[in-house]
Amino acid sequence: MPDCDLPDSNLPNDNSAAAEKARSFPQTPGVYLMKDAAGRVIYVGKAKNLRSRAGSYFLKAAAEEPRTARLVREIRDIDYLDAESEIDALLVEARLIKDILPKYNQELRDDKSFPYLEICTREEFPRVRFTREPQGKGTKLYGPFANPRGLRGAIQVLQKIFRFRTCSLDISQDDQRWRWFRPCLLASIHQCSAPCNLRISREEYRKDIRRLQQFLEGKKKPLLKDMHREMDAAARQRRFEDAARLRDEIQALESLDQRGELDTHVQPEVFPIDPKKGLAGLQKILRLPKQPRTIDGIDIAHTGGTETVASVVQFIDGLPFKPGYRRLKIRTVEGADDTASIREAVARRFTHVKQEGEIFPDILLIDGGKGQLGAALSALAAAEISPPMVIALAKREELLFVMGADGPLRISRRCYALRLLQYVRDEAHRFAQHYHHILRRKSTLGE
Repeated sequence: MPDCDLPDSNLPNDNSAAAEKARSFPQTPGVYLMKDAAGRVIYVGKAKNLRSRAGSYFLKAAAEEPRTARLVREIRDIDYLDAESEIDALLVEARLIKDILPKYNQELRDDKSFPYLEICTREEFPRVRFTREPQGKGTKLYGPFANPRGLRGAIQVLQKIFRFRTCSLDISQDDQRWRWFRPCLLASIHQCSAPCNLRISREEYRKDIRRLQQFLEGKKKPLLKDMHREMDAAARQRRFEDAARLRDEIQALESLDQRGELDTHVQPEVFPIDPKKGLAGLQKILRLPKQPRTIDGIDIAHTGGTETVASVVQFIDGLPFKPGYRRLKIRTVEGADDTASIREAVARRFTHVKQEGEIFPDILLIDGGKGQLGAALSALAAAEISPPMVIALAKREELLFVMGADGPLRISRRCYALRLLQYVRDEAHRFAQHYHHILRRKSTLGE
């Protein structure tokens, strides 16, 4: 490629030569550089098909389009750089724009308007995020990027390879309660290594982040060489799971050009559960004097009214605390009567809490609606217990019934407070169903 800054006295007075040159470009991913009469690069762009994209600037529509008309009139020459994939092209484009500052890319100098890929390096398990407002310290920035949609697509594709987290959870390896945290859908589809469940060590996770940084900095070949060496060493040491994971990452990196278009890449909708934000939201929604720390959840399980059981799950600071889980076999209720079963379960559990001098949870969550909430409150009143806060969450419409309120609350499904309550409710349901299945199996099979 000719020097980007030296004038070329042989350049024509119109863009016809550049148009002819663009028609000879390969139909592969890459970056194109447009130059003016002085040989200066005035615009840098990326393409998944260089010939098609670069050639589109010399069509009549581009000359008449207000956003491109001035640029098109100044083009006198054009060059390109090959890229192995559309993601590689996106990263090269960002680096060139940052280094050259072309005239028609100058708006990218506004850090608050155009996107960056940001790695929060000071976090124990660094997260990767798309941002238009980079943090001042403790992060590593890549960009700015010309195409926000392309950057989002790149993050999602790279997440399949390096399995980094994009959530805002404050995860600590030394806090063993995270072992009971339920990861989001991205862990199930192998798009995140789930540090929120401590499924990966801090050291191994940071190693994946360093690999990601190498790739983002254009060091793909040495990165692959290092990964091949690590894979061979893991195999020799009989660490076959590590070797298999490295093998899969290598194959994914080597086939990046086969992974589809960035702007059409689809990721399942994931609503992360952030314990801190969830608790802060509950304080606001429920108008509590201070932020809650403990939540107990109660649910009932049965089949046609037989083998009815209740579960009590306990969350501390938004995370499951399994030593606090309890299960009860309902004794006094005949048939399928969830309301009466809730009344018995609440009475038995919290009479015991009162007698043993245990601390009542900041929030007691009942799975159900107005009837189940009333049953829980009547059981507590009969036991002469005044709870701080009792609520019920109805499944179908996710309506929240609150003690002392005239009617139910409807909370946004994207609200962190609702997601935390759903997590508690679903965990109580899982634990109740598990106990119910044990009793049914014993009854049916005589185990």
